[in-house]
Parts: sequence; structure tokens; C-alpha cells
Amino acid sequence: MITNKEDLKRYLQIDKATLGIPQNRKRPKFYGDEIWKFLIILRLHEYFNNCYKSKFDRLLLSFFSKLHHYYGLKLGFEIPINVFEEGLKINHCGPIIVNEKAKVGRYCDIHVGVNIGQNIQPDEVPILGDNIWIGPGAKIFGKIRIADEIAIGANSVVNKSFLESNITIAGIPAKKIKEVGNPYKR
Repeated sequence: MITNKEDLKRYLQIDKATLGIPQNRKRPKFYGDEIWKFLIILRLHEYFNNCYKSKFDRLLLSFFSKLHHYYGLKLGFEIPINVFEEGLKINHCGPIIVNEKAKVGRYCDIHVGVNIGQNIQPDEVPILGDNIWIGPGAKIFGKIRIADEIAIGANSVVNKSFLESNITIAGIPAKKIKEVGNPYKR
């Protein structure tokens, strides 16, 4: 969670590196780099939501909240603030829906068509660890816990906890299929 300006700078730098953008590029291109722009706006929205102190900060919070909503609609993302730690990598534009109460660790690599949501009760949301790779179309829901360094296969339905690290899970419902987890771990 971003709690100060140093956290904001670190998150922005790590997100940029995770997307594979060269460090000598200071800002996104005017046309293109939409996912990078979305991540910058998401992080600024988180910063002003968590750290605002003045009336001007409240104005900036309102601005970045609206911009976050606009870019989310434009790209098909429904990703709330304070869910993902640093190192979020979104691979493609398209529908990604995440519950606002879910928690995802550092270096999450997420593809299109993913849904991280609640079960029947509002507090039944997933908690995912660090270095998670989520394949296209995966659905993760319920009061479950996913350990670090896990790869979740494409179109999987994950509705139970996996507490063993460094594995691959896939299927409907998901089950362990390999002893090797996220191939892109940091």
C-alpha cells in the first residue's frame, strides 16, 4: 500500500520495469502506452486516497479518481485502488475485474479475461501471494489463499486455497498439475 511519496516513486518505477519499459523513458507516449498510463493513474489515485492532507490534495484525489474510472472504462479494467502491490503487469487491454477487498502481492502478471471476485458473502475474497502468474480467462473467487510463486492456467476456476508454493494449477475446478510455478518470477 502506498503511504508516502517514496512508496509512490518505488511503485511507479517497479511497475514501469515490470512492463518492460526502458528506464531512460521518462513518460508514456502521447499515443500508445495506455496500460502504462493506467498504472500511473492507478498509483496516483492510491497515493492521494491514502495520503491526502490539504484541500488541494482532495482536489487531486477527485481528479485522479475520475481519470482512473475513465481509463478503466476505455481499457476494460475494473481494478480498484489498494489491491495490488508493486510490480503489477497487465499484458493486454480487455476485461479484467477485481473485487475491491481482494489482496494481491508483489509482481502479479495478469492477462485478459481474469476475474478475482467474492463468493456469496461480501468478505469472502481471495488473498494472493507474490509472483503470481494468472493466465487468460482465469476466475479466482471465494475466501481462499494462494501461496507465492504460483502459475494459474488459462480458463481455470480457482475456488479453493493452494498453500504450496512454486506450483502450477489449472482446470475446472483448479488442481495442482505441475511442481513448477511462475516461470517469470522475479
